[in-house]
Amino acid sequence: MSITENSRPTAVASVTGDEQNPYLLGIYAPVHEEISAEDMVVIGEIPKDLNGVYLRNGPNRKYETPGRYHWFDGDGMIHAIHFDNGKVRYQNRWVRTEAFKAESAAGRALFSGVSENPENNPFGNSHGLNIKDSANTDLIYHRGKVLATWYLCGAPMAIDPLSLDTLGAEDFLGTLVGDMMAHPKVDERTGELFWFDYGPQAPYMRYGVMGADGKQKHVTDIELPGPRLPHDMGITDNYAILMDLPLIQDERARQAGRYKIQFDHTLPARFAVIPRYSDASKLRWFEASPCYIYHVVNAWEEGDEVVMDVCRMRQGQHAQAQIKTPLAQMLAYLKMDARIWRYRFNVKTGQTIEGPRDDDNTEFPSIDSRVVGQRNRFTYNAHIAQADTVLFDGIVRYDLHSGDSEHYRYGEGRWGSESPFAPRDNSTGEDDGYLVSFVTDERDQHSEVEVLDASDIAAGPVARVVLPQRVPLGFHATWVREDQLRKAAS
Repeated sequence: MSITENSRPTAVASVTGDEQNPYLLGIYAPVHEEISAEDMVVIGEIPKDLNGVYLRNGPNRKYETPGRYHWFDGDGMIHAIHFDNGKVRYQNRWVRTEAFKAESAAGRALFSGVSENPENNPFGNSHGLNIKDSANTDLIYHRGKVLATWYLCGAPMAIDPLSLDTLGAEDFLGTLVGDMMAHPKVDERTGELFWFDYGPQAPYMRYGVMGADGKQKHVTDIELPGPRLPHDMGITDNYAILMDLPLIQDERARQAGRYKIQFDHTLPARFAVIPRYSDASKLRWFEASPCYIYHVVNAWEEGDEVVMDVCRMRQGQHAQAQIKTPLAQMLAYLKMDARIWRYRFNVKTGQTIEGPRDDDNTEFPSIDSRVVGQRNRFTYNAHIAQADTVLFDGIVRYDLHSGDSEHYRYGEGRWGSESPFAPRDNSTGEDDGYLVSFVTDERDQHSEVEVLDASDIAAGPVARVVLPQRVPLGFHATWVREDQLRKAAS
């Protein structure tokens, strides 16, 4: 199949002076075609026991917006590669949120970006945060659908995992109260989905559980000292773990109608350990050193301790002294410098023990979805390149039992995506399967899919699939197994 380049560099609004925004150029530039393709070049051999679909979300703006562009502004677009008995099929589709449909009907942008004053935006989320909900952040499978979420809390958008059709905002049979944050958690043993939302008004956080029947079975308010920016959570057999981190909304900016955050080094990081179905009166707060956390690896219980592994940022906010322009401010804000960190919260004594597990800069962790909430052995993290923009230059496979790690690099000028674990048919363990990733070469602007043996990633790809268009760099991915696809189709 011939390779066609359906993307083109987008005209970039001047940020300040003659600066150009790198998140609109080259390997980040949006693509403009929704395509499906089957007859693609395969280098190596697709494993016959790899069956399911890999889906990755990310920002891909449709219309140019006046003012400053932030990487988080782009319309959600899902790229997917379906594996079926050695055959592969690729497709990409925009997530058709209410904002996307409104702009498509108007034929132009109607919303400003998060770096601009949102007062003239037509609508926002249910908390009154008048910023465009793009559903461009994460993807998670639950009850036959994939949910596309947004980093500032929005309406979870239900997606058909095979056709990528947007089925509409998921309201859980009319029972969802509020919005949903970026990273809900699914316990595959119970079929439940755990979530929180947050906003600029008291009590600032709400925690809930969706049952296996698709209805909300529990919800409670969580009081915080003020507006925060939590991003992820953990679950165990008996608890949920929520975060109150010292990355807070700037009050003066909020009163002026602008969205601005700042890190307060004088505040501790706080973690709420709450029984799964209890109200806030039963939670216990645990304090730790000030930090910010984007992503949780996993959590579980050991005796009286709730243990949680995370990717902890080394600095809550990058040094302002080096920030000379609005564009530099955004680039510094997005820069990732994290390492795996372990917390132990003793629910009997109230003690917190914390410390690093590794010193390498890795983020976007993925584990076997079947062991979420149980003690896991392996996590597969994206390795962060030393660059001015966010780039994944490889994968690190951590053995959290032994402390060992194994590395794989995509190669010079090649950048990957979050790589969820894909169990092989009849898989018997957390590394008995594959890792799948979209990889884009900045030198020729072409993309491919790489398939790695999860038990030996250093050996390199067992198969590569050359794609018919470039896949822009993006955010989170998920793997939907063949047995889950059958449920979705039934």
